[in-house]
Amino acid sequence: MTSTASFCDHGPMLGHLGVNVSDLEAAKGYYDELMPLLGYEPFLSADDQFAYMPATETRRGAFLFFYPAVEDTPYSRHRAGLQHLAFIVPTRTAVADVHRHVVETGNEVLYPPQVFPQYPQPYFATFWLDPFGFMLEAVCHADRD
Repeated sequence: MTSTASFCDHGPMLGHLGVNVSDLEAAKGYYDELMPLLGYEPFLSADDQFAYMPATETRRGAFLFFYPAVEDTPYSRHRAGLQHLAFIVPTRTAVADVHRHVVETGNEVLYPPQVFPQYPQPYFATFWLDPFGFMLEAVCHADRD
């Protein structure tokens, strides 16, 4: 089995997401600090893109790519298109750690860490906006710290 085949042997799953940003360098600085807290590690870094992959031995899960936007139009999660990105973390403590980082970096917190009873339980999450207006979420689907 080749390494490429191992990515395909897990059944249907999202392979990667591509996100356009207005300032690629600023996005890289922001996400280089955030992604390890969400269980991701650097995958690719070039002048015209960068990417992260799940930091697990099996590499299961979607990769996240960032590209420079070619149109100068502001992003809105309220228009058709990307509404938000949710990252599953293993513990409620990890949700709190992400929230602390978000507060320390001055991002707008939409919902501090809490249980969301409207979703299938257990569901403990925090939501915030990154510097480009993307709504991000760190969620734990377990009752463990």
